[in-house]
Amino acid sequence: MAEDLTQDLPERESMEFDVVIVGAGPAGLAAAIRLKQVNPDLSVVVLEKGSEVGAHILSGAVIDPIGIDRLIPGWRDEADVPIKTPVKEDRFLYLGPAGAIRLPNFVLPPLMSNHGAYIVSLGNVCRWLAKKAEALGVEIYPGFAAADVLYDAAGAVIGVATGDMGVGRDGSPKDTFTRGMALLGKYVLIAEGARGSLAKQLIARFALDAGREPAKFGIGIKELWIVEPEQHKPGRVQHSFGWPLDGGTGGGSFLYHLEDNQVAVGFVLHLNYTNPWLSPFEEFQRFKTHPAIRSTFEGAKRIAYGARALTEGGWQSVPKLCFPGGALVGCAAGFMNVPRIKGSHNAILSGMLAAETVAAAIAAGRAHDELAEIETSWRGGDIGRDLNKVRNVKPLWSRFGTVLGIMLGGLDMWTNTLFGLSLFGTLKHRKSDAASLKPAAKSKKIAYPKPDGRLTFDRLSSVFLSNTNHEEDQPVHLKLKDVAAQRAVDLDVYGGPSTRYCPAGVYEWVEKDGEPAFVINAQNCVHCKTCDIKDPGGNITWTVPEGAGGPNYPNM
Repeated sequence: MAEDLTQDLPERESMEFDVVIVGAGPAGLAAAIRLKQVNPDLSVVVLEKGSEVGAHILSGAVIDPIGIDRLIPGWRDEADVPIKTPVKEDRFLYLGPAGAIRLPNFVLPPLMSNHGAYIVSLGNVCRWLAKKAEALGVEIYPGFAAADVLYDAAGAVIGVATGDMGVGRDGSPKDTFTRGMALLGKYVLIAEGARGSLAKQLIARFALDAGREPAKFGIGIKELWIVEPEQHKPGRVQHSFGWPLDGGTGGGSFLYHLEDNQVAVGFVLHLNYTNPWLSPFEEFQRFKTHPAIRSTFEGAKRIAYGARALTEGGWQSVPKLCFPGGALVGCAAGFMNVPRIKGSHNAILSGMLAAETVAAAIAAGRAHDELAEIETSWRGGDIGRDLNKVRNVKPLWSRFGTVLGIMLGGLDMWTNTLFGLSLFGTLKHRKSDAASLKPAAKSKKIAYPKPDGRLTFDRLSSVFLSNTNHEEDQPVHLKLKDVAAQRAVDLDVYGGPSTRYCPAGVYEWVEKDGEPAFVINAQNCVHCKTCDIKDPGGNITWTVPEGAGGPNYPNM
């Protein structure tokens, strides 16, 4: 590991605000907008690690407009709004190896209906929200990664520090070195998205997950295609489950038909899978070859690729939101509705809730204390009602497999909808995703077909489409705690799943001097954070690279 030679550097320069927000996703931008709506005199800053707002945003996405409706009620009358394609057709398929069964819509719980929702590029929605925020006076700093949390003598959060720029791989300052800034606020809102590095630190420091079920995650992999006009069905939403996954491996897939002959195709794999030989990326490529899927892409062109982690623990796993000096919002807290594959509406609602609570606290002369009002409000509000109704879907799927688990999950959603109760109570998730793998010797190897370069692709050509870029001469942002332990656990016991669970080809086991050597190609990282979640030894920690590093998604 590189030695840190920057310890004797001078103090950071600082800037003071009323509220500091980390992350320009739906939650962070909604919080910023709502703060200025409530009190235009508040000073608000949003830090975004991507090169621009939207550069690191990836989602399906079919959005429930409840959040946007409350944040910006008149958005439908605006000319430049990037929410253009209403859902016109809902399809749900069960895929077998050679065929597909379409489930009738009337058997699906009403919660699964996409009526009234919109198919969007969430990155473009965030760019639009950023303009709204800036028009209200919010300061947004893209390209600045929040690397550290700052505390006062009593241990309360008082701000964040951006990462130093121009640090060499050995940890020493280069000629281009620039010290990071300290951004101080009366309150700090953490809106980093799933498995953010600061949220992870805060959850551990303040034991915010005490009494909660283990956090659960999935990996979502997405491609954007331009298809032939005859294959394009604007407003069609198609979800599927089954092949190529076996009955014991959770996951599903989607095809969303946007405007301009665009189709978003994605694959979500639950990260509690047990076979270390499984590759989420390869399963996604196989999925596209199914007869019910591949015809959409005849004569089509793939134009974008990306991946990210999704929060799947839901009601049982949401940590305590508030800590002295701030709160977690959005996917940093884990508000995604798993069966609906929707989280942006709850992210926006949680940002608004946090903003209203913070504004009231500042108006009362408070600062750096615990915003307990957020914790007591969300479970009884719209977010809580949304997650409570689906709280057992994920654990039922995990316990009983795809077919029976989905049937029981559907029944549970029906009883929650009709009677406001569950026959199962509230089920537990039991263990972490990292603890779910079986040893390689007890698992069946999977032979994946070679990519054809037209419908299926390799990881490196896919990463190229993500426009991922990191400064080559910088410290590796994927931190390995113990090199020997990585071999003893990852390779010797589990057969090197790190080379497969990463959708960007970051990790390799190669031979060096006759011995296996672990190689980290950090420049390939698309910031999905799967390694931080799935590594069976808990030996890999994802941290932020230099600001502006990572993917540059144009419209994902």
